[in-house]
Amino acid sequence: MYDFIIIGAAQAGLSMAYELEQLGKNYIVLDKEKEIGASWLKRWDSLRLFTPSEFNNLKGMDFPKPKGHYPNKYEVADYFKAYVENFEIPIRFDTLVIEIQDKTDHFVVKHEEGSFDSRQVIVATGPFHIPYTPPFHTKIDSSIFQIHSDYYKNPGQLQDGKAMVVGAGDSGYQILDEISNTRRDVYFSGDTEVKTLPQEFLGKTLWWWFTKTGYLSFGKDSWLGKKISESKQPVIGVDVKGILNKKNVIPVGKTVDAKQELIITEEAKLDDIKNIIWATGYRPKFDWIEGLELDKNGYPVHERGVSNVEGLYFIGLPWLHTRASATLGGIKKDADYLGGYIKHKASDRESVLV
Repeated sequence: MYDFIIIGAAQAGLSMAYELEQLGKNYIVLDKEKEIGASWLKRWDSLRLFTPSEFNNLKGMDFPKPKGHYPNKYEVADYFKAYVENFEIPIRFDTLVIEIQDKTDHFVVKHEEGSFDSRQVIVATGPFHIPYTPPFHTKIDSSIFQIHSDYYKNPGQLQDGKAMVVGAGDSGYQILDEISNTRRDVYFSGDTEVKTLPQEFLGKTLWWWFTKTGYLSFGKDSWLGKKISESKQPVIGVDVKGILNKKNVIPVGKTVDAKQELIITEEAKLDDIKNIIWATGYRPKFDWIEGLELDKNGYPVHERGVSNVEGLYFIGLPWLHTRASATLGGIKKDADYLGGYIKHKASDRESVLV
């Protein structure tokens, strides 16, 4: 019987492991991947963080790169590995959790090869669960290569011919830029009027300004927090106008349907596409947790990570508390809060027993 089981060994899980280490808890981290940092390593090859090194520190250990450096995915994975080694965090890999059962006085955490018992559970699986593609993608002819951004690595995966990138978020524009640099024609399906922010402004990094102004610290229930969370997220550090002005980039509006080799958008009917990259986001999946209440978007109902199920916690969700909650550098504030909550709850329990 563990005191805690943490599910997920990326930044959220490691941050909570640090807190439990400080509290002297008996715990283990379960992760479905084969190695630490795998969730980052599987992303596209040219991926870099929008946040410079000095804003990427997990609690207790600085990110080992110079100030102002924007880390790539390999450097993030190496940082996680060093963090695990430094704090001797116990992790069991190749362990996909398929169900959490609430037994009133403890939880049964089931995985593909058995189960573990734990008094409390922290779910740190993040917001990126099921890669989403619109249902009509199944109507597209098999001669057209389709791939979600979750599995996209580089333009070498594509077959010869024109491509289309669908999705106007950070991933969509970064992948559009990379593929257009191969000089093939690329259709772009998505919003061309997105807000953009530079990585640096007046000699300071964007994250320096965010921190200075408190932009990342407004709680989701505050007036400003609600305004920020309800607004469209800007694309950061990407020259959107420059990309869209390339001669080989052709905006075609939202993709609405498909019929075999014909892709139908708001502005065109295209029959010459050979590749489609779906940068269309993800959908949450928490139906494997018994008794959990979900909101209208499919995320757990919680108060700063404390769920409606006694002893069950969440961390790493978008807007768990602030805009920074799902960022590498911002996760430690949520972990610190949950660590304090767990500590005080244990103290209260001990006082009642005395």
